[in-house]
Amino acid sequence: MSLRRKITWIGLLVLAAAIKILSFSPIWVERYYSERFYPVISRLQRLLFGWIPFSVGDLLYLFVAIWLVVRLVSLIRRLIRRQVDRGWLWAAGRRIVFALLLVYVLFNGLWGLNYDRIGLPMYHFDAQPYSTPDLAHLLTVVCSRLNTLDSLGGVRSAPPKSTGMLFTGAVESYDSLAVHYPNFAYSTPSIKSSLYGYLNDYLGFGGYYNPFTGEAQVNTTLPDLEQPFTACHEMGHQLGFAKEDEANFCGYLSARSSPDPAFRFSVYADLYLYAARELYVRDSNLVRPLRDHLSPFVRQYFREVHRFNQRFENPFEPAVRGLYGHYLRANKQPQGLMTYNEMIGWLIDYAQKKGWEKI
Repeated sequence: MSLRRKITWIGLLVLAAAIKILSFSPIWVERYYSERFYPVISRLQRLLFGWIPFSVGDLLYLFVAIWLVVRLVSLIRRLIRRQVDRGWLWAAGRRIVFALLLVYVLFNGLWGLNYDRIGLPMYHFDAQPYSTPDLAHLLTVVCSRLNTLDSLGGVRSAPPKSTGMLFTGAVESYDSLAVHYPNFAYSTPSIKSSLYGYLNDYLGFGGYYNPFTGEAQVNTTLPDLEQPFTACHEMGHQLGFAKEDEANFCGYLSARSSPDPAFRFSVYADLYLYAARELYVRDSNLVRPLRDHLSPFVRQYFREVHRFNQRFENPFEPAVRGLYGHYLRANKQPQGLMTYNEMIGWLIDYAQKKGWEKI
């Protein structure tokens, strides 16, 4: 091994060890990484890639996937031709370990350490256990908000948004939120349409954040009124809120602050689905009267969302969701996919502190 390679190995090992040690202290992560280093590096990423009209990160993933397929085909050929010996296996194993170490350092250094931060409690938000009556009251408020937005007419008559209007509206939502909460100020936008829209429909992804390029991707093949909240959620990840419940709460705060009724409808519609599903599990008798109280337009919207999801049901989606659940649990989210629902705890605590009229 050359001297340069030895230095590279040592450097990666030192960085990996430093990241692991730092992750044991949420206070240190919050103070030195999330509040100082990450805002700088994420801003640089958005400056580098935000102006490009397509998702650089999606192309990066595509190239990696192609490279992996090529390497797999090469390995199969070697095995068939019996060209694999101990020396080749040792060299291949060393390259794999190096690649994994590099991905670990880049992923955590560019964003992943945010999983270990204190997060929203630093900004005087909290999530507490809540009762079934609290949950039912939240759902009642959400149904009222949806009906009010429908009665105002701005949602039903609004034309579908172009991607430019969607992303501009998401930035304006965070601008409105930052007036009251400066810690949520968002600058240098880098929000893109996913290049894999229909694939995401089959796999069950509405959006995702790319830590290697700092881009927020939104699946713009979703129903129009689902997209605004998804965009605001992914921008929450860009601001350094890695956990899904916290990104959901950021998405809620920003979309609710939007002057655009479509953004407000979008977040309340998602919130209705989260709360209704959980209340149904706790006491299904409490859900039906609230559902029946929704306006015809709102009920029709939920039927369209259900039909959309049914169109893309397939045997692979559960496996993908299972793998994603394991990823979340490995990154300090023990509830797996149910972490998204934990936004309800943040909302109920927020309502109890600020008043239910603020929801």
